Amino acid sequence: MTRADQRPTAGPATVPAAANHAELRTVMGMFATGVTVVTSGRDLPHGMTANAFTSVSLDPAMVLVCVKRNAVMHDTVLAQGTFAVSILAADQEGLARYFASSSRPRDEREFETVRCEPGPHTGAPIVAGNLAWVECKLAAVYDGGDHSIFLGSVLATGRGESSDALLFHGGRFCEVGKG
Repeated sequence: MTRADQRPTAGPATVPAAANHAELRTVMGMFATGVTVVTSGRDLPHGMTANAFTSVSLDPAMVLVCVKRNAVMHDTVLAQGTFAVSILAADQEGLARYFASSSRPRDEREFETVRCEPGPHTGAPIVAGNLAWVECKLAAVYDGGDHSIFLGSVLATGRGESSDALLFHGGRFCEVGKG
């Protein structure tokens, strides 16, 4: 049997994803991910916590982030055509929770208590104390159901001083690294 002919092993039969959102969320939560804060906007910036972020290509340098269509961030990225992603360090769980909160200010006060610097190319805030960051120009937008998949061409990158990462797994924040 060739590799292409092999069938994946699986547990019991599953219900189609559209029929059981809670089960899909639980299953996908078993995949440990890094935690980021995505930002966009120079004059009135917005931010959001995201873990649907990944590298797409090294040549050309591209990343993607998925943003829910009804999020303020969605319209901001479309209007600006740029975004930045701060990859959070292990000690930044508070920032992850802040930018995930629906009760945070959604106006000029949103970044009042957040240490950040404007990105060198886009002006989008880059969160201080991060593990690393990327700054992007929007290259394409793809339909992703209730989300849009924003493909970004990388304009600039940088690394923070920490090497310990903040992760999300099983519905809770975790740390990895300690080195």
